[in-house]
Amino acid sequence: MNDEAKRKQLRKYKAFATGLFLLMAIIFIATTLLQKNINSHWIGYVRAFSEAAMVGALADWFAVTALFRHPLGLPIPHTNLIENSKQRLGDNLGSFVVNNFLSSQNIRPYIQKLKISGFVGEWLGKEKNQEVVIRNISDIVLDILNKLDDSSVSQFITKKVQEMTTDIKLNKIVGNGISYIIEKNDHQRIVTNLSSQIKNYIIENDEMIKERVKKGSYTFIPSFVDNKIADKIAIGLSDFFKEIEEDPQHEIRALITQKIHEFSIDLKEDPKWDEEFTSIKNDLLKGNKIEEYSIDIWISIKNTLKNELQEEQSALKIYLSRNINEFSENLKTDENLQNKIDDWVRVTAYKYILKNTHQFGNLISSTVGNWQGKELSEKLELEVGKDLQFIRVNGTLVGGLVGLIIYTIAHFFL
Repeated sequence: MNDEAKRKQLRKYKAFATGLFLLMAIIFIATTLLQKNINSHWIGYVRAFSEAAMVGALADWFAVTALFRHPLGLPIPHTNLIENSKQRLGDNLGSFVVNNFLSSQNIRPYIQKLKISGFVGEWLGKEKNQEVVIRNISDIVLDILNKLDDSSVSQFITKKVQEMTTDIKLNKIVGNGISYIIEKNDHQRIVTNLSSQIKNYIIENDEMIKERVKKGSYTFIPSFVDNKIADKIAIGLSDFFKEIEEDPQHEIRALITQKIHEFSIDLKEDPKWDEEFTSIKNDLLKGNKIEEYSIDIWISIKNTLKNELQEEQSALKIYLSRNINEFSENLKTDENLQNKIDDWVRVTAYKYILKNTHQFGNLISSTVGNWQGKELSEKLELEVGKDLQFIRVNGTLVGGLVGLIIYTIAHFFL
């Protein structure tokens, strides 16, 4: 029911209570006049009833009116109670709500019934809702990206890079990397590939080998002899590298592995390598260079993100959609995940409400206290004024009955 309907209802019941008082006043005047001319017992009873009813009606009218305003506009003490006591009323109302509605015993049964995982899973499972989520995430991230100051971000990246690289020992990182490759035996693929490449190069360039042999040969040796020697050298070398390529246990492989291992240890322990890599690091990571790298990296990341977020079917949005779908299905089917999420929500909500119950009380108190006194009186009168008019009606009737009883007792016994 809106406020206008409540006002009409209040006026109706006020008119009824006031009409009943006026009726009693008319009866009282009429019986008073009749009693002067007609000597009848029943007139006295009616007159006593109406007289007491008027007193009861006026008393209750005064009491009800005093709650919301000054009766007849007169500043009578202890009237207009709501407006004069609005702050105390707000404080008491806030304390009442907190103590009686937000206690741990009252909220626990409702918190335990919370089961948000199923609802979220069903909601996220709908395509239109997924689009809403992705669109809102995109808008938020785009807004953040547009508001970020590029120079501030690049300075932040520069600072963090400098902090991270200050104590980095590049020689140990490279050495450990090489040791890791050896442990995984991944270097053997390099040896195999390199052997194959050298073998093929020798086979494909046999003419160059012949030329080299002739160039270093004595002039008195015939050309066919040089060619024979060159063929033998080429075949021997190609067969040698073919053996390395095809034999995983070839001794050259073991020798290469040993030399690489020794080199990795040397990298980590020899001070000269520490100095070499420190010099390289300092040269690459000078202040101005880091700043250049940082701004380039940031601008590249920023532009990529903006393009991905603005395109309707970008890889990023497709990735988000796929993950939202998977999360939705898990929420609907994975009972363990449901229990974890629901338990977390319940515990968090329970702790948060109990921790902030005083805030709810303060909110009610400050809200009521900030209302204009007249506004508060009108709001409360609209809500309870209709029922209070029945107090006036009851006061009229009860007052009349009490007056009638007193008159009867006085007439018969006194």
